[in-house]
Amino acid sequence: MELNGAEIVVRCLQEEGVDYVFGYPGGAVLYLYDELFKQDKVKHILVRHEQGAVHAADGYSRSTEKIGVALVTSGPGVTNAVTGIATAYMDSIPMVIITGQVPTHAIGLDAFQECDTVGITRPCVKHNFLVKNVKDLALTIKKAFYIARTGRPGPVVVDIPKDVTIAKTEFEYPRTVSMRSYNPIVKGHAGQIKKAIQLLLRAKRPMIYTGGGVVLGNAAVELVQLVRWLGFPCTNTLMGLGAYPASDGQFVGMLGMHGTYEANMAMQHCDVLLAVGARFDDRVIGNPQHFSKEPRTIIHIDIDPSSISKRVKVDVPIVGNVREVMQDMSKQLRASKDKPDHGALKAWWKQIDVWRGRNCLKYERTSKVIKPQSVVEKLHELTRGDAFVTSDVGQHQMWAAQFYKFSKPRRWINSGGLGTMGFGLPAAMGVQFAHPKATVACITGEGSIQMCIQELSTCKQYHLPIKIVNLNNRYLGMVRQWQQIDYSSRYSGSYMDALPDFVKLAEAYGHVGMRIEKTADVEPALKEALKLKDRLVFMDFITDQTENVWPMVKAGKGLSEMLLGSEDL
Repeated sequence: MELNGAEIVVRCLQEEGVDYVFGYPGGAVLYLYDELFKQDKVKHILVRHEQGAVHAADGYSRSTEKIGVALVTSGPGVTNAVTGIATAYMDSIPMVIITGQVPTHAIGLDAFQECDTVGITRPCVKHNFLVKNVKDLALTIKKAFYIARTGRPGPVVVDIPKDVTIAKTEFEYPRTVSMRSYNPIVKGHAGQIKKAIQLLLRAKRPMIYTGGGVVLGNAAVELVQLVRWLGFPCTNTLMGLGAYPASDGQFVGMLGMHGTYEANMAMQHCDVLLAVGARFDDRVIGNPQHFSKEPRTIIHIDIDPSSISKRVKVDVPIVGNVREVMQDMSKQLRASKDKPDHGALKAWWKQIDVWRGRNCLKYERTSKVIKPQSVVEKLHELTRGDAFVTSDVGQHQMWAAQFYKFSKPRRWINSGGLGTMGFGLPAAMGVQFAHPKATVACITGEGSIQMCIQELSTCKQYHLPIKIVNLNNRYLGMVRQWQQIDYSSRYSGSYMDALPDFVKLAEAYGHVGMRIEKTADVEPALKEALKLKDRLVFMDFITDQTENVWPMVKAGKGLSEMLLGSEDL
């Protein structure tokens, strides 16, 4: 069957089972758009900015086990998409981004809307391709999907010149793909797993530390089984929340810069640490030298060998799919005659309970002003913890992580590694497309929401009933907090003194707007919004301007050097 390049791309997407493509048209991709128009298997979602397209595909991917797909044109279409691509790359999200390019004969001649897509995106993709021959197109797209989903997942860019989309060739989509230079290890080394089990069973002060790799590896069930059988404390990173249920007694909370006192202290003072699908990044362990002061044996399971011993020296590395490795560990543990040291474990839990007694997430409850933490707590209560929650980046993100007690994986959708403001709303769109009947809430701030607020138009076009929870403190809150602590309260560029009327703005886009200024109105507003199943509701909560996120580990400090409140400044 002879098809042109545009037809081949669409057929490839159909073969991969792609339901949605998030995109924005332009000259270099018009043949692709023409072919999308001629069929109805792959639905195109028109966003209002290319950054929104990639974030929406990202949210779609994070909340499912599918690959998100975005389509943008050449030049500014690509450069607008780079922030979304980098966001996905930092958090290891499987995506395929199809980009238009000027015709092959014009490449390198500064043609209209030309940019070096391969060069620009190389530092922030798992891999990228420039397809110069239509005969290579089907195999390249097959490779792109294979690379995106296997090993450590990530975004893959396929750059297609316009003349390739109209050239013709015989079409046959490959059933399988083999790449000599790319063969990720899936099965963990049996000897290393045996060594890890011996260490875990001898531990006096054990700790299990898990990250986004458990969520992406669909290993939450295996994690819960392993943790409960061992009886060990478990902590999640920001990206790993939901992998272990927050309501369980063995969960000690999120760790890191704004983690709980008990999680950070247990992490610092454990004698055997099992790290699963995590990377010991700077926001998790703080200063590596301080972290290394306490002697401990570290077991690290990860699909990506380059993540092991990258920041912290590891004693027992296990490279492999985290789900399969934990399955193997559980089998060997149950078969072993040895059991965990329950006497030592009892003493360890007693110490952890002392740390828990500090109640590090307490905040002043008052009727005078809305506390942002209380809004998140009430949202959790009213949704019974069953909503999909996206966030932007800042104080509101940390409060969402601390106070919405996630008990299921893939319910917490946020930008961790890159920390991208503007992520929340378009990501929520992708989640809502993936789960049309689910409650999807976007927790944001008045600074972040304005980064991609034009996507309210997309929400109107496609009738997306997202609930936007805007924790409005009239500041770039996290910037203000750091300026208060480290810059003698010199609030340079952090005060938002020209804010729009968000209620009128939401209404102008055709949505429901609410302004909530009294604590007594928080619960009624959330209840009313959640009842409106078929409408987007923008709730503008006017919150305490002075509230900070505690605990906090300052930059350059260690995990046990936490500030628990303003009294520690």
